[in-house]
Amino acid sequence: MGIIRSSFTFLTGTVCGIYIAQNYNVPNIKTLGRCAAATVKNMEEKYRKPKSRDDV
Repeated sequence: MGIIRSSFTFLTGTVCGIYIAQNYNVPNIKTLGRCAAATVKNMEEKYRKPKSRDDV
């Protein structure tokens, strides 16, 4: 009885996730993460302070 009760939430979430992924336009998380990382890297390079002569 304990394993069924403890895994009910996990199984319900899994079934709901499968249903949503099949019936709705859900974005690909891996692609979304790569795009966000590229944007952050571009912003960092754009707004980085120039190196001073003392740092060399």
